[in-house]
Amino acid sequence: MNKVQLFGRLTRDPEGKFTQSGMMVVKFTLAVDAGKDKPANFIKITAFGKTAEVIAEHVKKGHRLLVEGHLQTGSYEKDGKKVVTTDVILEQFTFIETKKDLNK
Repeated sequence: MNKVQLFGRLTRDPEGKFTQSGMMVVKFTLAVDAGKDKPANFIKITAFGKTAEVIAEHVKKGHRLLVEGHLQTGSYEKDGKKVVTTDVILEQFTFIETKKDLNK
């Protein structure tokens, strides 16, 4: 089973764009606390469709989210070296901020 659940804060505003087919894709990074005296983990998250549209419209840097999704790995070449990536593909999320906080 490939399932991930994370709680953290956005490190910057989500970056969204529409694909050629008209689907919204949003990418953002979630800072997830690793525990006492340990640095945070920075996890790349990708959302698609209506979920991406809601995130792009309502979520900003510093907002807290609870996200659920699955891991997806990939790779690409950079300067002749293979770079391996791991991302969470968002399936659902929960706003942790209040509506008042989201409007700041």
